Amino acid sequence: LRITSLPAEQAQAAALERAERWEQGEEVPHVVNFEDRTRLRQLLTDRRMELLEEVMERPPESIRALASRLERDVHDVHDDLHLLAEYDIVHFEKDGRAKKPYVPYDTVRIEVEFGLPRDEGSSSPASA
Repeated sequence: LRITSLPAEQAQAAALERAERWEQGEEVPHVVNFEDRTRLRQLLTDRRMELLEEVMERPPESIRALASRLERDVHDVHDDLHLLAEYDIVHFEKDGRAKKPYVPYDTVRIEVEFGLPRDEGSSSPASA
């Protein structure tokens, strides 16, 4: 999974490029893009990142078990997981009455790109 923060035009161009690669049979990552870095930071708070890491490293048997392990309120963990699920970051497996959260990706990569505006012909040592 790649979580990016790119302007709409760049994100759209990247999506088209991934679609072309996928049509050619390449495996391409699932990408969630935020045009606004503020929204990205609001979603991926330190607590949610901790929760995400815990689900990936030690998949819990239930939301309640995860909340207990993290020493957090079960309702807060439930809300955080469902918010992450809205962005297709976390998924759930039904196991009787329990819902087992899991992350269907091997890795989660977060990319935030920004830089100074430059003239077309100019380059800096860092960009070369």
